Amino acid sequence: MRGDLQDLLNAVETKRDQLNKLATFKKLTSEEVVAISRELDKLLNEVNSLSNGKKDKIDRDL
Repeated sequence: MRGDLQDLLNAVETKRDQLNKLATFKKLTSEEVVAISRELDKLLNEVNSLSNGKKDKIDRDL
């Protein structure tokens, strides 16, 4: 599971860099920027879900 989280975090950083670079020369409301932003949102939601799952498991073990 640790590898999954690390892979997701790496994907988040890559997508964040991609978004920042694109946003420097495109309008924030452009289709490209919005699409990348949505992809980043999905990745962040996956990280959150995975993290919450780990927290729930730890809480149950206590």
